[in-house]
Amino acid sequence: MNHWLTIIGMAVLTFLIRASFLVFGQGLTFPPLVKRALRYVPVAVLPALVVPMALAPQGEIWLAPSNPYLIGTLVAGAVAFFSRNTLAAIVVGFIAYGAVKWLL
Repeated sequence: MNHWLTIIGMAVLTFLIRASFLVFGQGLTFPPLVKRALRYVPVAVLPALVVPMALAPQGEIWLAPSNPYLIGTLVAGAVAFFSRNTLAAIVVGFIAYGAVKWLL
């Protein structure tokens, strides 16, 4: 029962937080410094989600050429950096991941 109360409570809080921006958002203005800082949130969140999985897929750091997650992530990052094409980075990263996984 505690689990369900926790899940319901989290859902209600998430809804209220998001609804507050819709209800009160018209009158809400951020200072220019905050607006500028918010532009970098996606760039900061994506590596925070991807890097731990690429470096430690089974809970321990695995820095080896046989780590398909690491190789796929590095290849995808390089393709994204040089081509500025997100779809190409995803496709080539998956191909590199699959190749390393298949070869080893």
